[in-house]
Amino acid sequence: MPEKIIPNLWFDAEAEEAADFYTTVFPKSRVVTKTHYPEGAPREAGMVMTVEFELDGQRFVGINGGPQFSFDEAVSFQVTCESQEELDYYWERLSEGGQEGPCGWLKDRFGLSWQVVPKGMDEVFADPDPESARRAMQAMLKMAKIDIAELRRAADGAPVP
Repeated sequence: MPEKIIPNLWFDAEAEEAADFYTTVFPKSRVVTKTHYPEGAPREAGMVMTVEFELDGQRFVGINGGPQFSFDEAVSFQVTCESQEELDYYWERLSEGGQEGPCGWLKDRFGLSWQVVPKGMDEVFADPDPESARRAMQAMLKMAKIDIAELRRAADGAPVP
Protein backbone atom coordinates (compact mmCIF):
# COMPACT_ATOMS: atom_id res chain seq x y z
CA MET A 1 0.00 0.00 0.00
CA PRO A 2 1.53 3.36 -0.99
CA GLU A 3 2.39 5.73 1.82
CA LYS A 4 0.36 8.94 2.01
CA ILE A 5 3.07 10.97 3.70
CA ILE A 6 6.62 10.74 2.39
CA PRO A 7 9.32 13.01 3.83
CA ASN A 8 10.99 15.01 1.06
CA LEU A 9 14.52 16.15 1.87
CA TRP A 10 16.02 19.13 0.02
CA PHE A 11 19.73 18.84 -0.71
CA ASP A 12 21.98 21.12 -2.70
CA ALA A 13 23.53 18.34 -4.81
CA GLU A 14 24.02 15.44 -2.34
CA ALA A 15 20.66 13.59 -2.52
CA GLU A 16 22.09 10.52 -4.24
CA GLU A 17 25.13 10.39 -1.93
CA ALA A 18 22.87 10.76 1.11
CA ALA A 19 20.47 8.03 -0.05
CA ASP A 20 23.40 5.71 -0.71
CA PHE A 21 24.80 6.42 2.77
CA TYR A 22 21.49 6.08 4.64
CA THR A 23 20.70 2.77 2.92
CA THR A 24 23.97 1.34 4.28
CA VAL A 25 23.11 2.45 7.82
CA PHE A 26 19.56 1.10 8.17
CA PRO A 27 18.53 -2.54 7.63
CA LYS A 28 15.95 -3.45 5.00
CA SER A 29 16.78 -0.30 3.03
CA ARG A 30 17.15 0.38 -0.66
CA VAL A 31 17.25 3.03 -3.34
CA VAL A 32 13.96 2.72 -5.23
CA THR A 33 14.33 5.06 -8.19
CA LYS A 34 16.18 8.11 -9.50
CA THR A 35 15.10 10.86 -11.86
CA HIS A 36 17.40 13.21 -13.72
CA TYR A 37 17.10 16.83 -14.73
CA PRO A 38 16.16 17.22 -18.41
CA GLU A 39 17.44 19.88 -20.79
CA GLY A 40 16.10 23.32 -19.95
CA ALA A 41 15.73 22.57 -16.21
CA PRO A 42 17.15 24.82 -13.50
CA ARG A 43 20.04 22.39 -12.90
CA GLU A 44 22.52 20.69 -15.24
CA ALA A 45 20.86 18.22 -17.64
CA GLY A 46 21.52 14.64 -16.53
CA MET A 47 22.15 15.54 -12.88
CA VAL A 48 20.14 13.47 -10.42
CA MET A 49 17.01 15.48 -9.66
CA THR A 50 15.32 13.14 -7.18
CA VAL A 51 16.16 9.87 -5.52
CA GLU A 52 13.45 7.83 -3.85
CA PHE A 53 14.67 5.49 -1.13
CA GLU A 54 13.43 3.38 1.78
CA LEU A 55 15.00 3.22 5.21
CA ASP A 56 13.81 0.16 7.12
CA GLY A 57 10.58 0.32 5.12
CA GLN A 58 9.99 4.10 5.47
CA ARG A 59 9.90 5.87 2.10
CA PHE A 60 11.81 9.13 1.54
CA VAL A 61 12.53 11.36 -1.43
CA GLY A 62 15.70 13.41 -1.74
CA ILE A 63 15.83 16.27 -4.21
CA ASN A 64 18.89 18.07 -5.47
CA GLY A 65 17.15 21.44 -5.37
CA GLY A 66 20.13 23.74 -4.96
CA PRO A 67 21.71 25.78 -2.18
CA GLN A 68 18.65 27.92 -1.34
CA PHE A 69 17.57 25.81 1.65
CA SER A 70 19.36 23.81 4.31
CA PHE A 71 18.37 21.56 7.17
CA ASP A 72 18.03 22.79 10.74
CA GLU A 73 17.04 21.28 14.07
CA ALA A 74 13.38 22.25 13.66
CA VAL A 75 12.93 18.90 11.88
CA SER A 76 14.67 15.71 12.94
CA PHE A 77 14.23 11.99 12.59
CA GLN A 78 14.06 9.83 15.70
CA VAL A 79 15.70 6.42 15.77
CA THR A 80 14.34 4.38 18.68
CA CYS A 81 16.81 1.69 19.77
CA GLU A 82 16.19 -1.55 21.64
CA SER A 83 19.63 -1.75 23.29
CA GLN A 84 22.77 0.22 24.07
CA GLU A 85 24.56 -1.72 21.35
CA GLU A 86 21.98 -0.65 18.75
CA LEU A 87 22.05 2.93 20.05
CA ASP A 88 25.86 2.99 19.83
CA TYR A 89 25.72 1.67 16.26
CA TYR A 90 23.32 4.35 14.99
CA TRP A 91 25.07 7.10 16.94
CA GLU A 92 28.47 6.22 15.48
CA ARG A 93 27.25 5.74 11.92
CA LEU A 94 25.00 8.81 11.72
CA SER A 95 27.41 11.18 13.51
CA GLU A 96 30.36 10.10 11.30
CA GLY A 97 31.51 13.30 9.59
CA GLY A 98 28.73 15.22 11.31
CA GLN A 99 28.31 16.88 14.68
CA GLU A 100 27.28 15.42 18.02
CA GLY A 101 24.72 17.39 19.99
CA PRO A 102 23.18 17.14 23.45
CA CYS A 103 20.62 14.66 24.76
CA GLY A 104 20.84 12.10 21.96
CA TRP A 105 20.72 14.63 19.11
CA LEU A 106 23.21 14.79 16.27
CA LYS A 107 23.60 16.24 12.81
CA ASP A 108 24.85 13.90 10.12
CA ARG A 109 27.40 14.91 7.49
CA PHE A 110 24.59 16.28 5.31
CA GLY A 111 23.30 18.53 8.11
CA LEU A 112 20.18 16.44 8.78
CA SER A 113 19.26 16.17 12.48
CA TRP A 114 18.61 12.84 14.17
CA GLN A 115 17.58 11.83 17.68
CA VAL A 116 19.07 8.47 18.66
CA VAL A 117 17.19 7.35 21.75
CA PRO A 118 16.46 4.19 23.73
CA LYS A 119 13.05 2.56 23.71
CA GLY A 120 11.24 3.37 26.95
CA MET A 121 12.93 6.72 27.52
CA ASP A 122 9.55 8.48 27.58
CA GLU A 123 8.46 6.31 30.49
CA VAL A 124 11.53 7.34 32.50
CA PHE A 125 10.54 11.01 32.20
CA ALA A 126 6.86 10.27 32.83
CA ASP A 127 7.62 8.36 36.05
CA PRO A 128 4.93 9.06 38.69
CA ASP A 129 7.79 9.83 41.09
CA PRO A 130 8.77 13.38 40.08
CA GLU A 131 12.14 13.06 41.80
CA SER A 132 13.02 10.01 39.71
CA ALA A 133 12.06 11.85 36.51
CA ARG A 134 14.06 14.91 37.61
CA ARG A 135 17.18 12.82 38.31
CA ALA A 136 16.91 11.12 34.91
CA MET A 137 16.46 14.47 33.18
CA GLN A 138 19.48 15.95 34.95
CA ALA A 139 21.59 12.96 33.91
CA MET A 140 20.43 13.16 30.29
CA LEU A 141 21.20 16.89 30.08
CA LYS A 142 24.87 16.03 30.70
CA MET A 143 24.97 13.46 27.88
CA ALA A 144 25.58 13.71 24.17
CA LYS A 145 25.02 10.05 23.25
CA ILE A 146 22.48 8.53 25.64
CA ASP A 147 23.87 5.97 28.07
CA ILE A 148 20.88 3.79 28.96
CA ALA A 149 22.42 2.26 32.11
CA GLU A 150 23.46 5.67 33.43
CA LEU A 151 20.00 7.08 32.74
CA ARG A 152 18.37 4.19 34.64
CA ARG A 153 20.84 4.51 37.55
CA ALA A 154 20.02 8.18 37.84
CA ALA A 155 16.27 7.51 37.74
CA ASP A 156 16.67 4.86 40.45
CA GLY A 157 18.65 7.26 42.63
CA ALA A 158 21.89 5.26 42.46
CA PRO A 159 25.16 7.20 42.34
CA VAL A 160 26.18 7.93 38.77
CA PRO A 161 29.89 7.38 38.08
